[in-house]
Amino acid sequence: MTKSPETLAKLFGYRFNDSGFLKQALVHRSAGSRNNERLEFLGDAVLGCVIADEVFARHPRAREGQLSRMRSTLVRRESLAELANKLDIGAYLKLGPGERKSGGHQRNSILSDAFEAVLAAIYLDGGFEPCRQAIVTLFAEKLDAVADLDQLKDPKTRLQEYLQSQHKPLPEYSVIDIDGEAHAQFFRVRCMVDDADIEPTEGQAKSRRRAEQDAAGKMLAQLDAG
Repeated sequence: MTKSPETLAKLFGYRFNDSGFLKQALVHRSAGSRNNERLEFLGDAVLGCVIADEVFARHPRAREGQLSRMRSTLVRRESLAELANKLDIGAYLKLGPGERKSGGHQRNSILSDAFEAVLAAIYLDGGFEPCRQAIVTLFAEKLDAVADLDQLKDPKTRLQEYLQSQHKPLPEYSVIDIDGEAHAQFFRVRCMVDDADIEPTEGQAKSRRRAEQDAAGKMLAQLDAG
C-alpha cells in the first residue's frame, strides 16, 4: 500500500492547494493514461532552469563549459534518483502490476521521473518561486559540493575542454627528451597549441603521462584557465 501523498509534499517543503497535481505526479504510465509523463517533461525544464541559475550565481568566474558540467552533474538521472530515494518516493508511487512485481519502485529511471514530476506539480500549483525554493533546499548539499568537481579532473582533460570551449585546436604533446636507464627514465614533454599567441610549455616527470599532465598544467596557467 502506497503512503499518503501529503506526507511526501511536506518533505518537499510545500503544501498543495490542489492535491490533484501531486497525485498525478505519482502515477506511472503503467498504471493508467492519466500519468506523470507530461509533468516529468515540465519538471525537467524547471529543474534545469533553477539549477542553471544557481550555479551561474554561485560561480561568477566559471566558464560556460564548467557551468554546463556542474548543471549536468546535478540533474543527471543518478543524482535525481539519489534524492528520490532519500525522500522514499518509491513508496508513494502508483505502478501497474507488471512494474510493481519487477521492482519498478526502486528503478532509477522511474524514481528520477517521478521526482521531476513532483517539482512540476509544485510549479503548477504554486508557481515558480515555491518550486525554486524546494529545489534549492533539496539540492543544498549537492550545490555546495559541485564546486570542487572541476578540480578532480586532470590538467590534460581540463586543458582539452577549455580549448574546445574556445573553439581552438586541441593540444599536441611530443617527447623531447628521455634521460636515465630503462628502469628509471625521466621524460621531458612539450605541449603545443596551434596558436601564434600561445607559447609551448614543457613538463617533466618519471612517466610520459605525468610529464604530459605537468605540461598541460603549465599551459593552463599560461592561459589562466586552470
